[in-house]
Amino acid sequence: MAENTKKWEDAGRRYRTHIKLEKRLSDNTVESYMRDLRQFAHFILRQWDVAPHKVEREMIQRYLGLLYERGREKTSQARQLSGIRSFYNFLLLEEKIETSPAEYIDAPKFGRHLPDILTTAEIDRIIGTIDRSTPKGRRDSAMLEVLYSCGLRVSELTSLRMSDLFFGEGYIRVIGKGDKQRLVPVSTTARDRIQCWLDDRRTMDATGRDNEIVFLNNRGGQLTRVMVFTIIKEAVRRAGIDKRISPHTFRHSFATHLLEGGASIRQVQEMLGHESILTTEIYTHLDNDHLRRTVEEHLPRNL
Repeated sequence: MAENTKKWEDAGRRYRTHIKLEKRLSDNTVESYMRDLRQFAHFILRQWDVAPHKVEREMIQRYLGLLYERGREKTSQARQLSGIRSFYNFLLLEEKIETSPAEYIDAPKFGRHLPDILTTAEIDRIIGTIDRSTPKGRRDSAMLEVLYSCGLRVSELTSLRMSDLFFGEGYIRVIGKGDKQRLVPVSTTARDRIQCWLDDRRTMDATGRDNEIVFLNNRGGQLTRVMVFTIIKEAVRRAGIDKRISPHTFRHSFATHLLEGGASIRQVQEMLGHESILTTEIYTHLDNDHLRRTVEEHLPRNL
């Protein structure tokens, strides 16, 4: 068993390097993949004591069956299978195996539920509660406008830099997961509110560190996720909206409104920065033949 255990550990180290450096996955995603792989390897070694390249399809199916018997959610089962497939695709690249034992295994079927979303009227109400007569209010108003109309993750919003603003071309550059870059159209409203905030920003950037971050806190440093969540929570309370809303709710709403307006699933995938279109498809309950036009034409706010 010790010999095969070492083979799993050696393959795991190479795989970790691959997904971290070649795939450029985030640290959290890498750790999640490796944790799942260790659990799978432990099961294989305990049941059959074989090396990674000796695993057969039936062994993987037995493992998934065990997860089911233990009451694991279907989403968890699907994630485990996805990780196993990724590992064996890596071994294919290394030419350690000729075929993947995970290739023809079906993922568990489960219904995908559209996350809670806001209507455009509710978004207007939330942003409208912000007092724009103060620098902080102008910053918060600009942030929420960008969060929605560009469909950003909160980490993408807080890390947005001055050099990422291309207002002349009508875009902002977004650094997403795995340091992947994408260009996203910026609405006229968002652009105008950022410009108003930039006038105030000079007074807030009192650190003398030549801070490139667009949205600064009161001390001239970078805002945290918690700060953005708190700003949204207070605005939602003032708007009197009884929904559980997070920064990600704005992103969900953005994607849904684009599809309802007529943008294609591929366009929304690019705007959101999803690596797989399957992730974007949670938003599709419409006739795809209707989803033709560009993102700029169909976001239901002034672009």
